[in-house]
Amino acid sequence: MTETAHTTRRDMHNDFDIEDVSLAENFEEVLDDLVARCPVAHSTVGKGYHVINRHADVRRAGQDWRTFSSADGWLLNPPDESIPILPEDLDPPYHDTWRRVLNPFFAPKSVEGIEDLARKYARQLLDGFAEKGECEFVADFAAQLPGLILFNSIVPVPVEDLPQLFQDIDTYSFGPLEDRIPAFARVYEYLNTYLKSRAEQPAKGDVIDVINAGVDRDGQPCPWEDKVHILLDVIFGGLATTTHAMSGAVYHFATHPEIRKDLIAHPELIPNAVEETVRLYPPVVAPARTVRKDVEIGGVQLKAGDRIALNYAAASRDPEACANPTEFDIRRADIVQAAFGVGVHRCLGAHLARLELRVTIEEFLARIPDFELKPGTKPSYESAQLRTMKNLHLVWPTSA
Repeated sequence: MTETAHTTRRDMHNDFDIEDVSLAENFEEVLDDLVARCPVAHSTVGKGYHVINRHADVRRAGQDWRTFSSADGWLLNPPDESIPILPEDLDPPYHDTWRRVLNPFFAPKSVEGIEDLARKYARQLLDGFAEKGECEFVADFAAQLPGLILFNSIVPVPVEDLPQLFQDIDTYSFGPLEDRIPAFARVYEYLNTYLKSRAEQPAKGDVIDVINAGVDRDGQPCPWEDKVHILLDVIFGGLATTTHAMSGAVYHFATHPEIRKDLIAHPELIPNAVEETVRLYPPVVAPARTVRKDVEIGGVQLKAGDRIALNYAAASRDPEACANPTEFDIRRADIVQAAFGVGVHRCLGAHLARLELRVTIEEFLARIPDFELKPGTKPSYESAQLRTMKNLHLVWPTSA
């Protein structure tokens, strides 16, 4: 492991940096190189960490929460004032206690009841630009739809407050390092006030009531701060991830018209297209864990206290788990992807994300079946432990 892909400006095997622009600019090349030749990469950034890249190793670590703990947080090299998000930054049994009360609101049956609302908002957004013959898809659609669905169906935060929440969560996820924690602190204070105001109102039977009711922790009622941290995770997960997958799907169809036409002719394949989208355009790249006891993985000896990152994005491109992993194949018989996580921390909102992606693909293709990248443009990205597409300019013929 002495030489890395020629497109990078650093040695991503021995000098990995998840914040480096080389990763954002050469994302797929770096991932494929790591999977092929570096099962475990090493970083000297901050206190240092290792990056687990192959599917079998990522799955093993994700399922073994006792050895690979989430309790120190999902961020690599977190600042001292970092704010936890729960239950992401928890281990069982407390993690499982919270998941049991949250899961019903994100279960398949509950998500099915949201579909009509999701289509309504998707169509309203499409109304805003379909006749113009062009759009910037991220700003005009993908950055708006997840919040409209979340805040009008699951978390009834006033819609007029959405722009500031969107901006602060985007800053926390992808902004300058020094701006991230202050932005998240603003989100925390907003949700803290919101939860308190709801606690004084009659119960509505929604997820906010469940969060306010809380759960027991070590035989005692959980602290108030944990309730705010739970809502932070629900909001953060609902806003900071699906936008990238939506944009990735539409980008892929813009640049691969044969797949787009195939889906239009065979809409029954759209669920497969959803799975391929999250496999190849993963918004969650690599959450952190802490090693609790000495262990060997991927041929590397790790010690208790070491920090690692589970490279979900690379694991989904592992040829040992998925044949021809770089190909977007809507006819795969068995799609293996790690984009929604593995083990106890499998994504709470996976069913909601699938719905949002399916509705996006169905409604966009029905309304605008023939589109391409605007000449002279290409998407730009930001990558760290999360990844997002910052812009996507599309054009299409109109009847005007």
